[in-house]
Order: sequence, then C-alpha cells, then structure tokens
Amino acid sequence: MLRIGVLGAARITKDALIKPARKVDGVEVTTIAARDPQRAAEAASRHGIPNTHRSYDELLADPDVDAVYIPLPNGLHGRWTLAAIDAGKHVLCEKPFTANADEARAVAAAADASDVVVMEAHHTSHHPQTIRAAQIVRDGMLGELTSVKATFIVPMPPGSDIRWNAALAGGSLMDLGCYPVRWLRDVVGLQPTVTSAKAKDRDGVDASMDAMLDFAGTPGRVRAAMWSRKGLVIGAEVRGTKGRMKVRMPFQPQIGGRIKVVGPDLRLREPARGRASYTFQLEDFRDAVLAGGPNVTDSHAAVETMQTIDSIYLAAGMRVRQPT
Repeated sequence: MLRIGVLGAARITKDALIKPARKVDGVEVTTIAARDPQRAAEAASRHGIPNTHRSYDELLADPDVDAVYIPLPNGLHGRWTLAAIDAGKHVLCEKPFTANADEARAVAAAADASDVVVMEAHHTSHHPQTIRAAQIVRDGMLGELTSVKATFIVPMPPGSDIRWNAALAGGSLMDLGCYPVRWLRDVVGLQPTVTSAKAKDRDGVDASMDAMLDFAGTPGRVRAAMWSRKGLVIGAEVRGTKGRMKVRMPFQPQIGGRIKVVGPDLRLREPARGRASYTFQLEDFRDAVLAGGPNVTDSHAAVETMQTIDSIYLAAGMRVRQPT
C-alpha cells in the first residue's frame, strides 16, 4: 500500500489525487497539512482524509507517510520537493515542476542521489490519447512533419488567483503553456529551440504568451492565455507531407477527447478513453514506487520542459520565474 500525504489544501487535489485514489488499488491518501491548520482540517473532512498535520515539516517527518503530493503555488514546488526528498518521501509534484530550469536541475540532482521516485504531475503525458498521438507521428503516418502547434487558452479574470501573482511564479505560460510545451515534446519526441515569443505583460505576469519553436527543422507554435478575447481555445495540430492530425482536448482527453487524421490516403477518427488522465498518472506513480515501473515525467524530463519555458520568457523580453 502506498500511503500519500498532501502538502497544502489546494482545490486541484480533489481531481488530481482524491478522486483517482478511490479508483486505484494500492493507494491511500492518509493525511494532509496546510499553513492554516483549520484549512487542513476542513480539507480532510471534505475529502475523507483520516489525519492532519500542523505543518508541512511535521507531515514529512511522519513515518507512516510513504509519499507526498505537492499542489502548492508554483514558486514553492522546488523547495518542498527538495524537503520531501531529504525526508525520504516519494514525490508527485504538480506542474510546472519548479520555478525555472536551474531549480529543476537542483531537484533532479537530489532525486538522482536518493532512493525515492520523483514525478512531475504532467498528467496528460500518462493518458493513452497522448501516447497514441505520439505513435501516429513516430510511425510516419503523417509523413515528414511540416508544422506543429498546440493552444491552451482559458480566460481567468485578474484577481486574487495565485496564477496572477508574479511572486508565486504565476503566469499563463507557467500554468497553461507548460501543457502544450510538454505535449508537443511528448508527441514529436524532440526538445525544441525557441525562435521568438511575444507576451502581454501585466505587472510582470504574462496574461498571454505566443511562442514560435523549432523541432529540428519543423516549425512549432505554442499559445497560452489567461486573458483573451478568443474565449476558451484548446487543441493541437500536427501537419505532415501525407496528412494532418487534429487532437481535440489534448490536455483533458477524458472530456470529449478525439484524434482525427485526414489526408489523401488517410481517414482516422479515434475517441479518447473516458478515464481521467489523473487516474492513469496515479497508477503510473504507484507502479514506479512499488514495482519499479517507468517514470515518463521524471525530474530530467521536467528539466527539459523548464528549459523551454525559461527560453520563451527570455525571448518575450520577460524575466524567468523565481522561487518563492
């Protein structure tokens, strides 16, 4: 049995961990800690978590906790992942893995020197729809690639939401753009270079980001926005000399996800499996910890994602995010 403790009372915990844990054998969410003990108690009651701790450090010292899930603000991910590794706990840390690539490298080094599993919660990478899209591209069904793009635009009006807080490493690229960045790398199988980027800067926070990439000669584009006149826009497209693949709901495949391939000699439509990507992720985390299974979103993969994110910020004339 893998006993998981939660650092923080974030809303994402319900979908990302609590609901999947009810469906995944061999996993139990046993305790939670928050900066405010009352919030921890309320979250424990709401989610049916049997125990609470008065602080993050107290939870990490608990010998009855095998692993921790970290859904804290972006700027705190690296610090508490390092603390968990030092405490000998396995880690499932929400994306983005850290505030920047330098911090990700430090975490990767600590993970390599330890006996624990450290996994970034890029749940989309674990879903069969992403794996299938990668197979279509890598098997050459589309021919030689000519362009790739992915978009994640979700309007979130500025306010008290931590995504709009520069001090907590917020911004549209960190909270939304990391999905298309990682998805394109998963599917194409190459680490891109950044050729240009343009941001709408709102007091140091990128309200939107539009970046042009290069995947070994194939042009790519990533768009992300928390503030846009376009409304909700989510999708991905890969074009090649033999045809085009469009992917609906690439970052939430369980909500009407679909792969559609068209071309002169191509006709393919495949709906996504209805299970949530978070469930596949938790199964993979369990298997990596308990059975030595593969870790496709390990710390080294996270370093590559953060390198691309840092390069996009610099190309857009913005500062790289910093730890809190």
